[in-house]
Amino acid sequence: MTTGFVFHELYLWHNTQNWALVFPPGLTVQPGEHAENPETKRRIRNLLEVSGLIDHLTPIKPRPATEAEILRFHTPGHLEKIRSMSAAGGGDASSLTPFGTGSYEIALLAAGGTIEAMDAVLSGRVRNAYALVRPPGHHATHDVGMGFCLFGNVAIAIMHAQAERGLGRIATVDWDVHHGNGTQAAFYDNPDVLTISLHQDNLFPANSGGLAERGTGRGEGYNLNIPLPPGCGDGAYLEVMRRVVIPALERYRPEMIVVPSGFDASGVDPMGRMMVSAEGYRQMTRMLMEAADRLCGGRLLMSHEGGYSAMYAPYCGLAVLEEMTGHRTGVEDPWGPHMALWGQQALQPHQSAAIDAAAALLDGIR
Repeated sequence: MTTGFVFHELYLWHNTQNWALVFPPGLTVQPGEHAENPETKRRIRNLLEVSGLIDHLTPIKPRPATEAEILRFHTPGHLEKIRSMSAAGGGDASSLTPFGTGSYEIALLAAGGTIEAMDAVLSGRVRNAYALVRPPGHHATHDVGMGFCLFGNVAIAIMHAQAERGLGRIATVDWDVHHGNGTQAAFYDNPDVLTISLHQDNLFPANSGGLAERGTGRGEGYNLNIPLPPGCGDGAYLEVMRRVVIPALERYRPEMIVVPSGFDASGVDPMGRMMVSAEGYRQMTRMLMEAADRLCGGRLLMSHEGGYSAMYAPYCGLAVLEEMTGHRTGVEDPWGPHMALWGQQALQPHQSAAIDAAAALLDGIR
């Protein structure tokens, strides 16, 4: 089993400036570090090396996305805004999304890295791939950078695959704790992309990601949101996969599955209130790989999104990539035994009710 891996040192040089998690510093907010900083991605890459798993990955060299590739999704005005602000020393893409000099070029490299991972899977050079890119992308809409995202990496890669590689039906499964509003917006009227987002109910963006958001026009029924109550652990997430996500994929029968992969639903993440363990991510990955084997020749691509616990996101990433490669390193998850004992890790009745509400929408997928 061959797994491709995209990474570049410049991803860590994207500068989110001197903020206090998600607030600009001032006289009443102590300066600090922005939540979306290089450390979690650096530590994922470092753990892959220390564990030896890096030797079982096929390197995929990223390239900058072209303007034409960016403009398949984004407006010329948005591209020019990010470019000019970056050249002038940086700024804020909209709200709470700061960036610095050079971030435009790095964002092009993130989108291009996801495209290269897509092409490597489609060409058969690798069976599946993980793009550890930065800045993330699933909140960026066609004309607004938001939620720490500048360009929609996954949306741009999918549009590239359909325009240049002749790919037909593609399904996305976004397991970031926040709603994948940008990916949803990119394909809201398009039946050729099934967008699925499982996320904490009404966390970010506000009033986004509800059950009623089903798509429009020809795309009606092909956008599936699964808003989950805070406190969901492995039991709820695995049940979501069994009762909603996998049946949706079986109905849709995509030619490829793409995952906007955030690890901020983990049990110790500061930006979410869920309790998923590294083992939970491993099992979700296994379920998607089995579905990909049945439906689309194993073609599976993951592109990195959120995950803000520097001490735990690396173990979630290691578990996912171990499963994708089929190689176990023997590195133990130090939090795993503790999370397994937390109260309400098993599926709870109110969580099951929320899952039932999402499952009721499966009939709209054809």
